[in-house]
Amino acid sequence: MAEVVSALIVFVLLLAGTGVGVLVRPMLPEEHKAHETVQLIQLVIGMLVTFAALVLGLMTASAKASFDTASNDFRAYAADLIQLNVRLRDYGPDTDRARTLLRAYTAAAIASTWPQEPLPPGNDYPKDISQGGNPEQLESVTLGDMLDMIEREIRGLSSHDAFNQRLADDSLAQFLALRQARWKLIEEAHSSISQPFFKTLTFWLFVIFLSFGLIAPRNALAMVTITLGALSIASAVYVIVDLDTPFTGPIVISSQPMRDALMHLNR
Repeated sequence: MAEVVSALIVFVLLLAGTGVGVLVRPMLPEEHKAHETVQLIQLVIGMLVTFAALVLGLMTASAKASFDTASNDFRAYAADLIQLNVRLRDYGPDTDRARTLLRAYTAAAIASTWPQEPLPPGNDYPKDISQGGNPEQLESVTLGDMLDMIEREIRGLSSHDAFNQRLADDSLAQFLALRQARWKLIEEAHSSISQPFFKTLTFWLFVIFLSFGLIAPRNALAMVTITLGALSIASAVYVIVDLDTPFTGPIVISSQPMRDALMHLNR
């Protein structure tokens, strides 16, 4: 909902700025409506529009890059799960307990990260993992405890020969890399937009639309054009905020890599 609220606030403020400009214009003395004054206002508007356009473009590119990074990291995380399962499977039947926990963890992670999507098949994993009321919070005590149990199982492996010892060491190294990747994903789930910076941009846009209200002709076509402009900017803000929160809103990271990993773990 953060993306909807942000876009709605920007849209309302831009229309309010235009309304203030339209209301103030008749109260201005005639010398403030002179051609030279209007030209000066247009120059200042042009400068602010350039700054705002640059900032919006940079924010869009940054949000898209963050979204793509988180998406690629999730694919790598799914690959790490598969590789860990392969090493445990090669070790032998002593790792059956660890592999069962790994499958349960993967299914539970899918269910908690994408609660709006169909649950993975099976009943051998917790389905009611709470995110503390924060959809951006990927960290879960339950999932962390499951990983701790997997780690204890791996560390408790008793090697029968040098080959199994190497597999046990490789499994532990792979697991530690998996845990590190998990914390990276948890941090990437949070929004990275600076609120003071976002408020400053909103103020610039408010001033721009206030200026539009001061110089725009008072007819329906001008008002409709300004409204469409405000709607377009609000939609851009919506996309930026949505991309910056990769696990909430309509634009979310695909769960397919994790579901593919779960299929491999079930083999």
